[in-house]
Amino acid sequence: MRRPRDYDAELKALEDKAQDLKNRKVQQLGELVISTGADALTADELAGALIVLAETKDAGKREAWAKRGAAFFRGRSRRTASAPDRNGGGAPAQPGGAQPASGGTGAT
Repeated sequence: MRRPRDYDAELKALEDKAQDLKNRKVQQLGELVISTGADALTADELAGALIVLAETKDAGKREAWAKRGAAFFRGRSRRTASAPDRNGGGAPAQPGGAQPASGGTGAT
């Protein structure tokens, strides 16, 4: 005879997994803000820039931003591949190089 399923335990495991995914997403967004140098902006400036990005319907601008983002991640992955400590090696090298990306031509 089969054992009955423990739905409560399965539901709890799914809720835990969902919470872990949310926490990881928040952490990755924070790491992205730091690695791009956007942590130098005020919260109001950063929120305003994100709102403009979200409201932009111009496909050309969005595509250009996507290309810059992809290039950023390609360049970042090469740098962090040689440095096993992600927090110690990746973040300090980025702020100087990422400044034009936050205030460049694509943001307006």
